[in-house]
Amino acid sequence: MALREDVLRLDARWAQIRSGTARAAPAEAEALLTELIGALREPARTDPECAARLGLRLGDLAARRFAGGDRAGALAAVEEGLRYGRQAAGHAPEYARWYARGLINQGVWLSWPLSDGARLPRHPLGPRAESGPSAMERAAGERALDLTRAAVEVWAALDQRDPVNRRGLAQAKVFLGDRLAELGSAEEAVAWAVDAEGGFRHLLRAAPGAEEAQEAEEALDHIGRQLELRLRFLPFDSLVSLRARGLLPEPLLPQAVVAARIQGVAEPEIAGGLRLDAEQVRTMLEVTPWLAVWRFEVRGPDGLWNVQEHPWHGGSEVRNRTAEDIGHELIRGFTASADCPGEGAPWRLRLWWHEEGDPAGARFRAVGGPDTAPDGAADTPS
Repeated sequence: MALREDVLRLDARWAQIRSGTARAAPAEAEALLTELIGALREPARTDPECAARLGLRLGDLAARRFAGGDRAGALAAVEEGLRYGRQAAGHAPEYARWYARGLINQGVWLSWPLSDGARLPRHPLGPRAESGPSAMERAAGERALDLTRAAVEVWAALDQRDPVNRRGLAQAKVFLGDRLAELGSAEEAVAWAVDAEGGFRHLLRAAPGAEEAQEAEEALDHIGRQLELRLRFLPFDSLVSLRARGLLPEPLLPQAVVAARIQGVAEPEIAGGLRLDAEQVRTMLEVTPWLAVWRFEVRGPDGLWNVQEHPWHGGSEVRNRTAEDIGHELIRGFTASADCPGEGAPWRLRLWWHEEGDPAGARFRAVGGPDTAPDGAADTPS
């Protein structure tokens, strides 16, 4: 019994350092965590609380390794920690929460190479993709998705009358949306984000204090930005599907209408598919701009593509125009200018919504020059 009490006192000391209520030099903190993990191993074999705490502390070790750039070491530590966390999860709700958070963290670290800073897919997926994740990255992403689904299931099984559990479930759904988006399931990523948004709105209405309300508001702001960004990746069929499922909130309808118009969908079809009046669609298109960003390139004698100067590399805010409309207008201007090489060299145009990116994400693509015809078609997101 004395051993267990000593270990728990050591754990409490570490918890103070971890939370910032006690100070320790980096080397001292590292040594304490190493000592604590070693001390917890023996009692963790039979004691659920020690097993749960060992899982938690191995997660702390993983976080430190990840912050230091040791992703492989972080994954090894969290994998071991999850074995202990799973062993303890059924003994107390708090242990289940620790286990679920560990599952989320492992998913984040596994999938790290698949997302950019905005948590959008780093590698556009689909038939137009010119590059993609390696087989190893893809497999890690699939594993991350499975782990995050498991975390959602753990949170969902806990008492949802407890706001801590409701918040954990909503957060887990946000992470599940991230993992789905990384693997190309953009429609389902939006669906889970909308589901999570509903959870956080419920928490905001029931928030007992200022801190909880602020956390819910910050989460809603984050989800709102994610949804706006992710709608840019959805083809019209997916927008229609989400609307039919009740997963396209009213504030996002103008963005969805613009997304459909950029793809070349006619106004009557937009109205029918999104269950809107024709006048609503027209008004949304007139008052909601989108940023068209384009880049012309000309191939030089050395075979390299050279980006052209302004105005052939730039952007403009437009309303109620398709990507194809803008693309053909740009082509007419370029081919009539002194900058166009004519039949002297190949040239190409890429046009994006909002910002330059991977050619696979271009909404319009065209080529011209020797042995080519200067035409193109509006791309639908893959």
